[in-house]
Amino acid sequence: MAASTDYLDFILDQLSNWKTVHTKRMFGCVGLYADELIFGIVSKEALYFKVDDTNKEHYLAAGSETLKLFKNNSVVASFYEVPIEILENSSQIILWAEASLQIQKNKIK
Repeated sequence: MAASTDYLDFILDQLSNWKTVHTKRMFGCVGLYADELIFGIVSKEALYFKVDDTNKEHYLAAGSETLKLFKNNSVVASFYEVPIEILENSSQIILWAEASLQIQKNKIK
């Protein structure tokens, strides 16, 4: 289920001092792209960022859950929910977004 326009606008506003972020609807969600790479997904009024071994511990420590898609709740293990305290802090959300984007950039090197 896609996020509401108000929620998506809030996310984009939180990231507006960072980079130009583009959105693309996909699988009933909204993908967040910077530098032509996906780093986040918005689904069901929740924001998920890309994770790997460099940042996964932060998400686990905050009790974040993996992204689940479709009616059968297929797990997307490489995306974890951004904790609300990070989401509401405009400087922290940018740091977490940058870490997620860097994961994607490292994959194409």
